[in-house]
Amino acid sequence: MIGLTPERIAEELRGYSARLTEGVQTLSRIGEIEAGVSARDAVYREDKLTLYRYRPRAEKPHSVPLLIVYALVNRPYMMDIQEDRSMIRGLLESGVDVYLIDWGYPDAGDRKLTLGDYIHRYIRHCVDYLRERCQRDSINLLGVCQGGALSLCFSSLYPEKVRNLVTMVTPVDFHTPDNVLTHLIRHVNVDLMVDTFGNVPGAMLNFAFLSLSPFRLAGQKYVDLIDIIDDLNALKNFLRMEKWINDSPDQAGEAFRQFAKDFFQQNKLVKGEVVIGDRRVELRNLTMPVLNVYATQDHLVPPPASRALAALHGSPDYSELSFKGGHIGIYVSARAQREVPPAIAAWLLAH
Repeated sequence: MIGLTPERIAEELRGYSARLTEGVQTLSRIGEIEAGVSARDAVYREDKLTLYRYRPRAEKPHSVPLLIVYALVNRPYMMDIQEDRSMIRGLLESGVDVYLIDWGYPDAGDRKLTLGDYIHRYIRHCVDYLRERCQRDSINLLGVCQGGALSLCFSSLYPEKVRNLVTMVTPVDFHTPDNVLTHLIRHVNVDLMVDTFGNVPGAMLNFAFLSLSPFRLAGQKYVDLIDIIDDLNALKNFLRMEKWINDSPDQAGEAFRQFAKDFFQQNKLVKGEVVIGDRRVELRNLTMPVLNVYATQDHLVPPPASRALAALHGSPDYSELSFKGGHIGIYVSARAQREVPPAIAAWLLAH
C-alpha cells in the first residue's frame, strides 16, 4: 500500500503499544462501575420485584405518577445509565413523578411464573399501590420494549386504571418482514428449551441478541476501544454499557414459553388471540390517550413492528413520536436526551 513503509508500521506499533500501556493504567484507576445514578427509594416489594420511586428534581412534580414497566430480559438501569445520559433524569427534570418496576433476578423457585403472574399480579399490584399512594383512580404507564408489550396487555385488560399510556420501542406486530429476532425465534423448539432448562438462561439469550449484529456488537466496538482507552470518562461510559449488556437475568420458564410462542411465533397480539390468565387481550380496549415512541433505525424492534399499533388501538387520542436512532441510542445518545424525555413529559403533562 502507498505510504506504508517499515518505518511507518514501526511508528504505528509504538503508538499502539503506548496507548495500551496508558490504558492499563487508566483501567486500574476506574474502580466500581455504578449501575443507575439517580437517587431513588424502594416503596413496595413483592417476591423478587422492587418498586422504586425516583426522588423528584422539580420543586412541585406532577400529581399523576408515571410507572415505568421495563423488559424482563434486561436490567432497567439502561434508562438511568449515567448523569448526562439518563431518560429518567430527563423526565424528573421535566416535572414527572417517576416510579419504576425492577423485576430482580428470577431463580429456580420462579420457573412456574406465567405472564398472568406478571400482568394480573405484579403490574396490577404496583399500579394499585400507586393509585392508593397518590389518591388517583388511574396513573400514567410507560412500557419499554418487551415491557411495552406487557403494558399493552395490562392496559387493555384494566383500562380504567391507566390514565395515559406511553409505549417505547415496543413490538406489536411480531411478523413484519424486517423483524430479524422473530426469524431467529420462529424455528426454536420453545417447549423443549423450557422443559430442559426450567428458567431460560440469560447468558444464552444475550448471545442470541448479540448475534443479530455480531460485527458491531461483538467485534468492532472492541477494535474502537483503543481510541478511548486512555480517556477515563469515556472508558467508564464504555464499561457501563458493557456491564448492562452482560447483566442479563434468567427468564422465568413458563412466562418465557408463552411470550415466545404466543407473541413471537404465532403473532397473537395483533390477532386478538393472546389470553392472560382467563382473559383475552383486545387492543381496541386501549381507550386512553396513547403515545407510541419508536426508533427509525431499530434493529430489534423495527418501526413497522411498533407502528402496527396505529391500526389496532381504540383510542380517540393516538400519537406517534419517531426518533432517528437505534434501539439503544433512544436511551443513551446525546440527541435522545435533548429530544425524547422532554417530548414524553410534555405529552404527559398536556394530558
